[in-house]
Amino acid sequence: MHKMCVMGVRTSWRTVADGEFFCPDCGGDRNYLRRTGQRRLTVLGVPLLSRGVTGPVLECSACHGHFGLDALDHPTTVRFSAMLREAVHTITLALLAAGGTSSRAVRDTAVDTVRAAGFTDCSEDQLLTLLAALAADTGRLTGTYDAVTGGHCGHHGLDPCGTALAIELHESLEPLAPHLAPAGRESLLLQGARIALADGSYTPAEREVLTTVGGALMLRPADTERLLTAARTPS
Repeated sequence: MHKMCVMGVRTSWRTVADGEFFCPDCGGDRNYLRRTGQRRLTVLGVPLLSRGVTGPVLECSACHGHFGLDALDHPTTVRFSAMLREAVHTITLALLAAGGTSSRAVRDTAVDTVRAAGFTDCSEDQLLTLLAALAADTGRLTGTYDAVTGGHCGHHGLDPCGTALAIELHESLEPLAPHLAPAGRESLLLQGARIALADGSYTPAEREVLTTVGGALMLRPADTERLLTAARTPS
């Protein structure tokens, strides 16, 4: 014999927005409804007195689980992939600006790195053209960059901590870092190190860029130094 529920609280939900998010329970990208609720005391199933509002919550369209708005802080898989591609691209440009492009080995390594990150159509000409455009913005580079010779006039390469390009490194890497495992953050730094080492040892400007990259990726200075030293040592 079932007992009748005489009194209870029922929530009436109202959808106020929708979108796509990474569902923690599903483990993948899903659509969501952003909903707010009105709680009411019910007697014999009939809603009577208001008991206040609840939410807002995100309701997954697949599993129907409810999550706090902080679930939107986790990028979707599509967005995460785009952030990773942009991070590699920005690191590559910063290192080319710092070390120049006179070395064929550096140019080839840079193109291969960007292509492997997802920009499969990237070409050497595209990178050189973009570098020349960056050089035209005096707020980005400390000297005049020559995309043909890979040299700088008036200064010795990139001043990574005082330019807009360094700011772009932070803007690109800092939002990504919390969503990467330690090995993922180290991998990004090492990809940059391989570009810098393609023509020999690190130049001071390249090393400064890589130190900036390590900091933006939330790596400890000692770990950044360890990784850069290991990358320089033949296996």
